[in-house]
Amino acid sequence: MIISASCKKSFLDEELITSLNTEDFTTTQGLDDLVVGMYQSLRFHFNYEWAYSTTNYGVDEFTVGGDRTEEMWNSYDASLNSLNGDVSSVWDNMYGNINSANIVIQNVPAYYVGANKNTRLGEGYFMRAFDYFKLVKQYGGVPLKLTPSTAVDLNFKRDSIQTVYQQVINDFTQAYNLLPTTPAQTGRITKWAAAHFLAKVYLFRASEINSAWNSGTQQADLQNAITYADLVINSGNYVLATDFRDLWNFTAVDGPNETNKEIILSAQFSNNTATQGRYGNQVHLYYESIYQTLPGMQRDIPGDREFQRLRSTDYALDVFDRVNDSRFWKSFKTVYLSNNAASIPTWTATYAPNAGVVGKPKFVLGDTSVKYIVNNAGDPRYTATSINYRGPTLFVRYYSGQPENVLGGHGGFNSSEFVGLSKFIDGSRNAVASQFGQRDGILARLAETYLIAAEAYGRLGQYASALPYLNAVRDRAAYKAGEDRTIYSDGGAAWKTNPVANTAAYVSYATTNTYYESNNIPVSTASTDAAMHLNSINDIFNSTHDFYAKLGVASQGDQFIAFILNERSRELMGELMRWEDLARTKTLITRATTFNDEAKPIDKHYLRPIPQTFLDGIRNTDNSPLTAAQKAAMQNPGW
Repeated sequence: MIISASCKKSFLDEELITSLNTEDFTTTQGLDDLVVGMYQSLRFHFNYEWAYSTTNYGVDEFTVGGDRTEEMWNSYDASLNSLNGDVSSVWDNMYGNINSANIVIQNVPAYYVGANKNTRLGEGYFMRAFDYFKLVKQYGGVPLKLTPSTAVDLNFKRDSIQTVYQQVINDFTQAYNLLPTTPAQTGRITKWAAAHFLAKVYLFRASEINSAWNSGTQQADLQNAITYADLVINSGNYVLATDFRDLWNFTAVDGPNETNKEIILSAQFSNNTATQGRYGNQVHLYYESIYQTLPGMQRDIPGDREFQRLRSTDYALDVFDRVNDSRFWKSFKTVYLSNNAASIPTWTATYAPNAGVVGKPKFVLGDTSVKYIVNNAGDPRYTATSINYRGPTLFVRYYSGQPENVLGGHGGFNSSEFVGLSKFIDGSRNAVASQFGQRDGILARLAETYLIAAEAYGRLGQYASALPYLNAVRDRAAYKAGEDRTIYSDGGAAWKTNPVANTAAYVSYATTNTYYESNNIPVSTASTDAAMHLNSINDIFNSTHDFYAKLGVASQGDQFIAFILNERSRELMGELMRWEDLARTKTLITRATTFNDEAKPIDKHYLRPIPQTFLDGIRNTDNSPLTAAQKAAMQNPGW
């Protein structure tokens, strides 16, 4: 367990103390400590392989990179089964924290003394709802355990998905009624976090995965999704970040971007190495492509430790209007600077980075060493044999004469060298090889609240009412008048305030992108507001940029959902929720097979398997183990 100290993020600047027993949870101090312990569970969602394997593999946005450790979650092959470790890790960790929440919910009314009584009880309800929401999204109906375990429990039955959703709604509603409007300490849950997730739960319950039974609640759920989203949007506590890059421009542990007013809830990480636990925030490892083996390059802290697990798909690149939508260039890394004298490249005379140089000069450390050209099919500028004469190591998406192919197989990108999502890069780590990320992990932000409300209006057929919510997000994404479109930043910038890194003479971190080289257009500082703003609902239905033909969607309702899912990609790319979005909308099979070169989901993959460890461990009321038939009956269909 942990206790609090007073300072910024005070309740999570922990000190290790001796273990508490159940008697401690009948005291105010013990219950305070137990609630702080529950906050640690939010870190689980960013800790290890399960963070991305259960959320961003096997979808349209990302496929397997050069490291295939967790490939079964992407391909849906036979090794994704009830014995898989990540299947049980999510299950076990959610239920572990649910038991703590049950203690809080039971004991706070009876034993807690002080002004924070309602807040602590609200935190208990929130955590139980949050964890059951995760379980129902991944597994469907699960056993509801609403009282603390005082001994080993072995008798469990699955509750229906309807019952679980109702319990999640009841608990989030209790949390909303009990929690404060402003947090007493940075990182604490507020009423508005509960409202955001209530809006999300209502939207999920009204979605296609529940169409067999949700017709009686669907209309009211969509109205409730709008109501709770509006409560957050109009609360005055949160505003969209002025610039999309502000969300990802991590410059220091507990720096300004971690308290941005768009963030509604985040898992709190710190540089307290004594209490960082086994993992830290490891999401920074998984999205980057290999750079350390390229000429003039070596791995460094600002460039991050690249595990190359999630390779961006063509859909991930093409879903953006890469001329007018700044979110692409503020989410993906396309330039690296040379930081390794031992392998520095030699340029040909046709490049000659220094005026007047002839022959084959070497360039100097700190020059651009790697570029990714994110062009479209039909670009005649590059061939496979000509790019080596243009200077830096150049990875070109489409060579001249190559036709469009949304499943890859073109240009110079490959499983290890691709345009990497840079939202999570962490330059605050204490060693080049360290996996222990220290930046916070965002769990809810206001842009998603807007998109929840927009989707709910669209599902109600009130398309015009969705436009202001969509435009709030899209207008922010446009380039502003005077904005330099070549400026780039990511969380590697934290190396500048990192004492173990900030003395490096040369680093791979670049402050530019390949916007103009990729788009092949004249330099401009004009606003792109007009191109991004939706003037009418016809801008959605007549869109030629949202893959309607490829996805086979024709009706206005289906086109709107396709557009919303694309807009969620543009705004929330890689933010650990994509599989759940495609599963709830029953678009997983179509989108994954259309845009992911390896994914082969079938109907059973709309839910995860119930862990075999659970099925093997539980007992009948006479303490006998479940029979094979009983296990099969409790398992999800097809598993």
